[in-house]
Amino acid sequence: MAYDALVVRDLDAGYGAVRVLHGVSLRVPEGQIVALLGTNGNGKSTLMKAILGLVKPTRGTVRARLDGREVDLTGRATEEIVDLGVVLVPEGRRLFRDLTVEENLVLGAWRACARREISGNLRLCFETFPRLGERRRQRVGSMSGGEQQMVAIGRALMSMPRILLVDEPSVGLAPIMVKQTIETIGALKAKLGLTVLMAEQNFTQAIRIADRGSVLVHGSIAFEGETAESLGDNHLVRQFYLGT
Repeated sequence: MAYDALVVRDLDAGYGAVRVLHGVSLRVPEGQIVALLGTNGNGKSTLMKAILGLVKPTRGTVRARLDGREVDLTGRATEEIVDLGVVLVPEGRRLFRDLTVEENLVLGAWRACARREISGNLRLCFETFPRLGERRRQRVGSMSGGEQQMVAIGRALMSMPRILLVDEPSVGLAPIMVKQTIETIGALKAKLGLTVLMAEQNFTQAIRIADRGSVLVHGSIAFEGETAESLGDNHLVRQFYLGT
């Protein structure tokens, strides 16, 4: 029986006196990809950070179902949340530019279970991104944006995530790399049985792999589509993403 792997309910969050999220509620069913759509400045990254404990909510809850038990993530430290298997691929990649590909990847194996499986998870990363295997000794700072995004996704895989948060994977990438990156996220979901919440501005690409989605406008969920097809029929999506 399917269940919701991640549930956000009535969440308020922001920075100091500035409130960015206003009563946000959404759910991410187990084994599905949910696209969180919204243009710049509407709160997508803040929501991702609030789920991961990097921004503390002032109201509401974040709950996850992991290994058959429901866990309240609200107020937990980020390292606790990551250790439970909720992992973020951050916007802008946030890599160590002076370290090699392999060194960056190994740093992702923070969870105890992941530290025991470093060799196997490195093989998974290099099977998923053969270019990284070819360049495992190369410094990340000398690589292209698309290659760096591969490293960022690979670093998250090294932690053996159960729920994967992906924040703006297409930012700064050439169109061909956007397509390949989005397709890879979809393939990893299918291969590993991941649950994925993906914040993305590129509606056309996001909808290719999403099972469902929500549109975030001014810090609130303005529309929630139960299917990918229903997103394309929504007037907000047509206005902001399709130009109609």
